[in-house]
Amino acid sequence: MSQPPARTGLSRRAFVSSALALGAAGVLVRPAAAADPIKVAGVYTVPVEQQWVSRIHIAAEAAAAAGQITYTFSENVANTDYPRVMREYAESGIELMIGEVFAVEAEAREVAADYPEVAFLMGSSFLEDPGLPNFAVFDNYIQDAAYLTGLIAGAMSEAGNIGMVGGFPIPEVNRLMHAFMAGAREINPDVTFQVSFIGSWFDPPKAKETAFAMIENGADLLYAERFGVSDAAQERGLLAIGNVIDTQADYPDTVVASALWHFEPTLQAAIAAVNAGEFEAANYGVFSYMREGGSSLAPLGTFEDKVPAEIKTLVQERQEAIKAGTFTVEINDEEPTSS
Repeated sequence: MSQPPARTGLSRRAFVSSALALGAAGVLVRPAAAADPIKVAGVYTVPVEQQWVSRIHIAAEAAAAAGQITYTFSENVANTDYPRVMREYAESGIELMIGEVFAVEAEAREVAADYPEVAFLMGSSFLEDPGLPNFAVFDNYIQDAAYLTGLIAGAMSEAGNIGMVGGFPIPEVNRLMHAFMAGAREINPDVTFQVSFIGSWFDPPKAKETAFAMIENGADLLYAERFGVSDAAQERGLLAIGNVIDTQADYPDTVVASALWHFEPTLQAAIAAVNAGEFEAANYGVFSYMREGGSSLAPLGTFEDKVPAEIKTLVQERQEAIKAGTFTVEINDEEPTSS
């Protein structure tokens, strides 16, 4: 989420080896007072309004309102300060820490190793490590919903030229783009794509500028993986597809559909594990799958009567098949390229 994992300089194998050297500490066990709310802290490198982090923040606030957790958080934490903030929360008696460690993978895992009594549920591009049992990973694996928006985009793009603006070409972004592209190609095998990454998770002006360049190059529909893209589409009177959150209320004549991420299933699974004394290294990313309730297609809203009926029927059929497990959206984490 926050920076491309390549900057850590460590491979998945290196993570496994280093953590094994620390020695397995066993499954995290919560004290007997499990009925009390779990003390949770969030550590974020961007504002909580940012689309990806906002999903985590909203889910945590809902759990706090329900009395399941107490929740405090720090936002706009610089990568260089991230380990320090993690340690401060761990020292304060936090039981569960949530956040995103994409730019500080190695450092974050070192912190977790020093606090085996704390459960860490962190957004990561790397897999879980059994040698670090209190550190679980997750990400917004919403390729199911992204594929469905691709079906709609393939039908709504008259020119068959779609512009796609992303933050960084990391696996979890790549898989969403590929799923979207697969859906569009299913409807229009001749569709072409312009793909670009802006090198930032939150730079709306740059995303908008990149989108304008794609429009000049013939794109008549834009995939808005980043904020700023829908603004470009709106200004030029074109259509856009949203990602992670539903922004149609802000762009009623622009955003046709959005692939939504719901962090609630991920967080609820972690809360249950901590309360049961069974939290351990695992990939919580699977709770973002549509069949788990972790992703969905936003209502068509203002475009309900503009999307062709046969496409809406196909989308509904595919959605039901995905939930039933009879249709699987292909996962491709390789960097997508322009046609």
